[in-house]
Amino acid sequence: MARIKKAAVLGAGVMGAAIAGHLANVGIPTLLLDIVPRELTEKEKEKGLTLSDRVVRNRLAQAGKDRLFKEKPSPLFTKETAHLIQVGNMEDDFDKLAGVDWIIEVVVENLKIKQDLFARLEQVWKPGIIVSSNTSGISINQMVEGRSEEFKKHFMGTHFFNPPRYMKLLEIIPNASTDPAILDEMKAFAEEVLGKGVVICKDTPNFIANRIGTYGLQITLQAMEELGLGPDEVDAVTGRAMGRPKSATFRTLDLVGLDTFIHVANNVHDNVEDPEEKQAFVVSPILKKMVENKWLGEKSGQGFYKKVKTDAGKEILALDPKTMEYRPSKKLKARSLDQAKRAKSLPEQLQALVYADDAAGKLAWYITKKVLIYSANRLHEIADDIVSVDQAMKWGFNWELGPFEMWDAIGVEKSVARMREEGETIPKLVEDLLASGGKSFYKTDAGKRYAFYVGGKFSEVNEHDKAISLARLKEQGKLIKGNKGASLIDLGDDIACLEFHSPKQAIGADILNMINTAVKEVSANYRGLVISAEAPNFCVGANLMLMLMEAQDHNWPEIDLMVRQFQNAMGSLRYLDRPVVAAPYGMTLGGGVEVCLPCDRIQAAAETYMGLVEVGVGLIPGGGGNKEMLIRWTEGVDPNDRVALQPLVNHVFMAIGQAKVSTSGLEARKYKFLRSCDGITANRDHLIYDAKQVALGMAKAGYQPPQPVRIPVVGETGYNVLKLGAYGLLKSGYISEHDYKIACKLAYVLSGGDVPEGTLVTEQYLLDIEREAFLSLIGEPKTQARMQYMLAKGKPLRN
Repeated sequence: MARIKKAAVLGAGVMGAAIAGHLANVGIPTLLLDIVPRELTEKEKEKGLTLSDRVVRNRLAQAGKDRLFKEKPSPLFTKETAHLIQVGNMEDDFDKLAGVDWIIEVVVENLKIKQDLFARLEQVWKPGIIVSSNTSGISINQMVEGRSEEFKKHFMGTHFFNPPRYMKLLEIIPNASTDPAILDEMKAFAEEVLGKGVVICKDTPNFIANRIGTYGLQITLQAMEELGLGPDEVDAVTGRAMGRPKSATFRTLDLVGLDTFIHVANNVHDNVEDPEEKQAFVVSPILKKMVENKWLGEKSGQGFYKKVKTDAGKEILALDPKTMEYRPSKKLKARSLDQAKRAKSLPEQLQALVYADDAAGKLAWYITKKVLIYSANRLHEIADDIVSVDQAMKWGFNWELGPFEMWDAIGVEKSVARMREEGETIPKLVEDLLASGGKSFYKTDAGKRYAFYVGGKFSEVNEHDKAISLARLKEQGKLIKGNKGASLIDLGDDIACLEFHSPKQAIGADILNMINTAVKEVSANYRGLVISAEAPNFCVGANLMLMLMEAQDHNWPEIDLMVRQFQNAMGSLRYLDRPVVAAPYGMTLGGGVEVCLPCDRIQAAAETYMGLVEVGVGLIPGGGGNKEMLIRWTEGVDPNDRVALQPLVNHVFMAIGQAKVSTSGLEARKYKFLRSCDGITANRDHLIYDAKQVALGMAKAGYQPPQPVRIPVVGETGYNVLKLGAYGLLKSGYISEHDYKIACKLAYVLSGGDVPEGTLVTEQYLLDIEREAFLSLIGEPKTQARMQYMLAKGKPLRN
């Protein structure tokens, strides 16, 4: 891992540029090359440029890099990371490839072109340089036919999923000669540095995820036609209801591009020998017709869905497969869908759906049955074990459960009995499982997870040393204490972990009580505390519904008590006599940020979106967030130096007042949600491990808790500066009257209230005026309207 310090990407198309972008995200200088253009553009002609000018020769690579700044969601952690990408072309800069540690080929999906490129590359290649192809399905072995054994030893497929920054899966495909040690090195590098979930694949058409995923899409298309449904009706079943992304089937196809999907399907069709499997990958006439019409999906403006303007705004139309015309979207109405929504777990949800005798149930059963049977039949060909298949589908297609986990969820015995009744041939793998007395593909014993392997035995699932599962620890009896909102878990080595598991990890009485319990327990019996969770997001803030109900009942003493308890709990974290490390990830908003700020260290996931967003619901931070941000921004500043102090307070005012949210862990440093001493973990699965190591390191170094500080404030003079800025926004029409009222309250707190500029105030003083401002705002009818709207719509109301 240590020797991969510089990389090169050959091909600056959508994927090539995005891969270069992600390499830059993790701090790897990258050379991005593309071919030399053969013609000038009109703009180049107007500038008097020629084909020999460097700017022209690098045009395609530069265009790829420039595209990174425009795409949404952004391929870059921050715009500044792009400086690590150096552009060039494959004629003038080809010799530079000898100076990198890893070369990734991302050119057109054509075997001959790739073979020619690798033949040329070997002329400048030096032993030790790893070379890989990002192909989505071309044979890895065929690409390097005719290359030296030494080159082949360093060659493999590295199939990134799009977009590379956000998609966890990386399929690594060795060729017949790949050095096992180099394969292990690349796997470790991808997991540790790139933050990927790696699956080792066999050199088969479309590898694992696209092989099964494409089959599933093909089967869904067939089912839609046979059942006479529309894409919108199918998507109502094949999305969240089945534990899959909200984009379901046909919205996903529109995003991928129908022409791209056809290419992937044809690749399997043309390269498999089983006649039945060949038939399964024959492209639907509907898809062919759509591509002929250039209805390619999002990139062409229409596919299975089409967005049109109406008098009321915008409307999404859906394609009617029978008439090939667009009609208003509709959702499939079925009792099983309603039952699935009420289910308490995904297995219950799936069972309610696939065993139902209505349109949704029949569709879900048919798709599920076919995909499960196909996955089991192809297992020996595409992977070494069921775990690889399940991980590939979860990481590459964002399924909540992989095929074999899904089979367990709906019940192997029950589903197989129905399959037999319907005349299906049961795969040998499944027959072997049942013959051995097994009732599921996975089982847990003493907190260890076992999977059924080809050959009829269960083997322990090899977990990464850094992948700490809180759920598994609880199964092993490591729960110290817990309630409905949070748990305190023993991580080993005398480090405890406080886990939030309330709905959406919202902070309420249960979490605050467990924080206080954790502080006492860790102080008495442990060396340090980590705060994290395993839900999709770290914490979305305080329990908004509870606060709104109390406000509507005019129960001000109760709200005052809740805010005091929150502030006191955060203070107990700040001054605990053991190191406290927060490990946030995903959405870390409002109160979630306020939990992190008083901690001694933050070890954030690379994909962490932090922001004090309370103004969106008509409030300001109430759990000490204002105070903590002032401490961070004014640390070390002379309190009498107004020239230096006021701009820093302005930064805090703008970040909180505009509800700034970082787009990555790296960008969180820009707002000082993270400090320079805080760490960033690329692989979310390793986050708790890394946070634990930080806590251990601080404990071993003789940790001493911080002492209370006095904070310099800009006082009344600075308050007027902040207020004047807000007034300008009001008069310019950028903010409403109520926004202005919130801004003035925020300005009062951040300036320290009615004191002279340069005054050093205590933390408690700031907490008191923060709480007073919070209570005054929550009593405002317009604030309560904002809170109500956020709870109902999930987005802010501007009133």
